[in-house]
Parts: sequence; C-alpha cells; structure tokens
Amino acid sequence: MKKSISLILGGLLLFGFGCRKIEVDGDGTGNGGGTSEGTILSGKISSDRTLKASNTYTLRGLVYVTDGATLTIEPGTKIVGEKTSRGALIVTRGCKIIANGTADKPILFTSDQANPQRGDWAGIVLMGRARTNASYNGTYGLGEAEGGINDGSGNGLFGGTDDADNSGSLKYVRIEYGGYAFLPDKELNGLGLYALGTGTTIDYVQVSYANDDSFECFGGTVNLTHLISYKGLDDDLDTDNGYSGKVQFVIVQRDSSVADVSGSNGWESDNDVNGSAVSMPSPLTKPLPQTSAVYSNVTLIGPRATSAYVGNSLFKNAAQIRRNSAISIFNSVIMGWPTGLLLDAQTGRAVDANITTDNSLQIQYVTIAGCNTPLKYTLANPATGWTQANMDTWFRTTSPGNSILDLTTDVKLTDPFNHTGSPDYTPQAGSPLLGSADFNNSKLAGFTQVTYRGAVGTGDTWWKGWTKF
Repeated sequence: MKKSISLILGGLLLFGFGCRKIEVDGDGTGNGGGTSEGTILSGKISSDRTLKASNTYTLRGLVYVTDGATLTIEPGTKIVGEKTSRGALIVTRGCKIIANGTADKPILFTSDQANPQRGDWAGIVLMGRARTNASYNGTYGLGEAEGGINDGSGNGLFGGTDDADNSGSLKYVRIEYGGYAFLPDKELNGLGLYALGTGTTIDYVQVSYANDDSFECFGGTVNLTHLISYKGLDDDLDTDNGYSGKVQFVIVQRDSSVADVSGSNGWESDNDVNGSAVSMPSPLTKPLPQTSAVYSNVTLIGPRATSAYVGNSLFKNAAQIRRNSAISIFNSVIMGWPTGLLLDAQTGRAVDANITTDNSLQIQYVTIAGCNTPLKYTLANPATGWTQANMDTWFRTTSPGNSILDLTTDVKLTDPFNHTGSPDYTPQAGSPLLGSADFNNSKLAGFTQVTYRGAVGTGDTWWKGWTKF
C-alpha cells in the first residue's frame, strides 16, 4: 500500500540551487515547530539527504529511500527506530546509503526506548540489482523482500542482472535491537541484504540483540568483512536465493539463554526454500545463481562454554547447510554448540551432491571444539548413497586441515564466553588456531591472507573501540 507523506511546509530550507524537496515529518524536536531540519523521518526520502551528527533522528514507520536518492549519514550520528510504529529504514533498488562512520565515531542505529529490548524497531533493509534465483509473480531473477515491506510502487522488490551494482556503504556501524516477526518465516532482520552487488561496501558492522537473524543475504554478490553478530535471537549468518559473496573476519557470540522457537543456528544456508537445482527456467541473459558464498576466518561462539552446560534447548547447529546450498567455509573455528556441522539433505537437491558431483561445497582448515555432536548428516530422500560415515570421512580425512577438539578450552582463546561486557577472542600462546590457516584454495582468491584460523589473531584490535558488548 502506498504511504501518504507529510511534507514540512514551514521550516523547510533550501540548501542551494536545484535542491529537491525532502519528505520528512517533524522539525528536529519532534513537536512540529519550525527549525532548520526535521529529525522525524517517515514515508519516503526521495532526494539526496545528509543526516547530521549534531542531531538524533527517529525512524517512524517504514522509511523508504527512493527515486535514485542517496542518504548520507555523518560519522557519530544516532538514528533510533520508533517502537510504537515499528520504524525501519529501507533503501530501495537504484538508491544508496553512505553511512561511513569511523572507529572513534561509529554510526548508531538503535531503539528509541529508555530500556531497549530486541524487536523494538524493525531493522535495516538494503536492496540492489545483482542476480538472485528468487522469483516474483512468475518472473525469475526478481524477488520480494520479506517482512511485508513491499508496496504498490514495488519498493520491496530486489534483483536484476548487475552483479557489480553499488548500493552504497556501511562502515563502522552498530545496529541494535532491530528485527520484526511480520509472519512466521517472513521476518525483518537486524540487517537484511537483498541482491547487493560487489560495488557495495559492508565493513565493520555490528548487529546486536536482533529479534530474528543478525545478517541475512538474499542473493547478490556483495563482499562482507569485519562483522560481529552479538546475542541475536535466530541465526547469525543466513544465506538464501543465490548469495555468492566473499565473507571474512566474523565474530559470533550467543546469549546462552536466548534462542528462537524455530531453532537457532550460527550459519543457516539454503539455495532457495525448495532446494532447487540451478537449472531453473530463466528469461535472463545469465544463469540463475546458486548459493555459494565463501567464508574465511569466522569465530563462532555458541551457547555452551562446557559440554555439560545446556543453556536454551532451542539452540541447534553451528552450521546448518541444506536445500542445495554450496557455501564453503575455511580457516574458521566453531565452539560450544549442540551440533557443530549439519549437512541436511532432506529437502530438494541434496547438499552432499555439491560435494560428490563438483566439489563446490568445501569445508577446510576448520576447527570444531566442545560440540556435543561435532558432525551430523541427515539422510536424503530419495537416498543418495551418502551416510553419516561418508560425512565423517569427508570432514576428517578427505578435506584438508579440519580438526575436532573435545573441549572449548582446547582452543585456548582468552575469554570467549564472557557475557558481562568484556569478551576476548584472542588466541593465547599455544592455541591450535595460530599458524594453522591455509589460503591455497582457489576459492580464497582476493581474501586477506593471515596465518591464523578464526576472526582474531595475536594483537588484533579491529573488533575493539567502535563496538559495544
């Protein structure tokens, strides 16, 4: 449904010749008077706009950036989502957000409540024109974003043919308490990335207390670096609809008492909801993409500091790879989950086919520690010939560099399960993560080469200062 927009008639200033109108509500104090700039954002931002660090802005309802506009946000700016209206920021196809904070002046998106809670507002959605295997009203390569954000103008649609598409930049940004369960399996996440191209920059972003997934990628090719998922509800790294970007340096830490009724995972990866083969009919000039993202240097801290500690029973897997996904994981460490790696072959084209047919799914130089069930395979129907024994052999023997440790303490991180605000993910002397990385695989072309597994090496500080735990 199209939203009617209130325009400020008094107090709207022109900042120069040719400046187009900006559609906002309010006046900087929220009381409708006349000042130089409205700080209540609602409806559509349909022309270029800069948000100033000297103000605090409020997202009222679904706020769309449309009509090719660029929304620029100064370092140190604070934007709050209004709880009563489920505020959200939605950057539509062909538009850009330039939110480049700095290490000492990060940009903050958070709740407007004095005592914030997860789900106070609806989060951030960025949509681009890269390829996806989604379909909408019979058109392949075009998708409709989840969460009920599409309207009569198509402002919730994503996808196209430009894998180099540029939707802007997020750097040194914190996103707190976002996410909204519009319908089961149709939620808004902390940060939803839809068909973003490689021209987009996502670097140094922390999503905390998300009410669904922290980061979810629906198609696209965008590369992600220096991510932190902190105490989310559902999944930390969710991939769907042909996402094929490169992801490096990721920290995940869970709250052992908080998990989602659907079952919480670290990774949850699908090709699409039906596990479709990639040879779907397409009118596009390029084939539809398969979910095939490549991850390196991930530290995935689950709910269980020890195997005896259960925490919330709804926690499931550090990585659930299913529905014909072909993601690959390298140089990473998984700690303290009920199940470490699950290859779930039940739905659609079995994921093991991506190992036995073309070796597109690869897990190498990965350490699993302190997981009650390190490896699990769910039989395909119809059966593919693979069993649990095949998975064990593949992970332990066929794939190079993998290891399974009995205890989380065997990893020798400084203080990874600290939930009081001062965790430390640094490997101590003698940690098996040090000196055990490998970047010879061709899938890792373009990644930053380091000598350690996990997101943090000795002396690394990238995760400090601009973050909040």
